Amino acid sequence: MIRSTFIFLDGISHTTEKTIWHNGIYDWSKFLLSKEVPGISKKRKSYFDMKINNAKKHLMNEDSSYFSKILPKKHHWRLFPEFCDKCIYLDIEISGVDDGYITCISLFDGYNTMTFVKGFNLDLKHIKKTLSNYKMIITFNGNVFDIPFLKKKQKDLIPDIPCWDLRHSCAQLGLKGGLKQIEKLLAIKRPNKIVQDLHGGDPIKLWRTYLATGDRYYLELLVEYNQEDVINLKTIADKVFPLLIQHSRSE
Repeated sequence: MIRSTFIFLDGISHTTEKTIWHNGIYDWSKFLLSKEVPGISKKRKSYFDMKINNAKKHLMNEDSSYFSKILPKKHHWRLFPEFCDKCIYLDIEISGVDDGYITCISLFDGYNTMTFVKGFNLDLKHIKKTLSNYKMIITFNGNVFDIPFLKKKQKDLIPDIPCWDLRHSCAQLGLKGGLKQIEKLLAIKRPNKIVQDLHGGDPIKLWRTYLATGDRYYLELLVEYNQEDVINLKTIADKVFPLLIQHSRSE
C-alpha cells in the first residue's frame, strides 16, 4: 500500500490521491513512467518524481523512520505489508490513572511474547534495546496512551519509527469501542474465560490485590491479560488491514 501512497507529496490530499488512482496511476512506478498526471503541472510532477524516487530509496533501505516523518500518523497502517515481519506489538498496564507507574509491558513479534513485570524483570533500558530491533510498532490506543506514557517515563525509550494505532483505524471502519469490544466485533475469543471477562479498570485492581495479598494468582491473571492483549493486536491488524485498503479507495 505504501507504494500506492501519494499523500506525502506536497499539497496532495487523500481526495487528490484518489483522483490519481482513478486516472490509472496506482503506484509510484506508474507515476514515474507517466509523462503527464491530470491536475499536476509538469514542473510539480518533476519535483514529485524526485520525492518519490527518494521515498523508494528509503523503502529499499528499510528506513521506516523516514516514513514516520513524512506520513500522518493515521496513515502509518499503509506501511504494514512492508514491515509486517519486523513489527512489534506493544501493550502496557499501569498501577493507576493519576501518576501511575508501569506494572506490566508485553511485546509480541508475531511469534514470541516478551513480558516485563515490575519487581521482577521490568528494565526500561532492556526494553529500549529490544524495541530498537524493529521497524514498526503496533498498538491499540497507543498514540494516545501507551506511547506518551512510556516517553514520560523515559524520553528516548521509543524509537522514531511508525506506530500504527489500531483504535484509530478500527474507528475509521465503524469498529468503535475499547479493545475488548473490537475483539467481539471481529469474533476474537480469549482461551481463559476469566481473562475474557476482564475489562478496562480490572488490571489495576488485579495489581493492587496482588500487592495487598501477595497472592501470585492475581499477578498471573494480570500477566495473562496483558499477553493476550498484545497477541490479539496481530489478529486485529491482519483482519483490519485489507478492510482499510478497501475503505481508502472507496471513501
